[in-house]
Amino acid sequence: QVQLVESGGGLVQAGGSLRLSCAASERTFSRRTMGWFRRAPGKEREFVAAINWSGGWISYADSVKGRFTISRANAQNMVRLQMNSLKPEDTAVYYCAATRDIATTREAGYDYWGQGTQVTVSS
Repeated sequence: QVQLVESGGGLVQAGGSLRLSCAASERTFSRRTMGWFRRAPGKEREFVAAINWSGGWISYADSVKGRFTISRANAQNMVRLQMNSLKPEDTAVYYCAATRDIATTREAGYDYWGQGTQVTVSS
């Protein structure tokens, strides 16, 4: 019963930055773990980053570690993905997702998904 809407995607040159935001329809996120996944053209969807309710558990894919930062503002029902030093291989549709009650990096653990926002990195 959670609706998620991503925003902040767009076109950026290699080395640039973007900040993605995900807003939930609920007044609060409750205690859900929130994650970001992405799907590049012709490829399967892959895990990017996740954060639990308290922020005490955070996980990143090796491909984005050191460049991307996930954060959440529970009072605003929002999770963000700050993306720095973007590379052409980061080009993908980025999806916000929420678990019901567990912290995980597995797609199967996420029951709620946003519509996706396009990120295109040019060289």
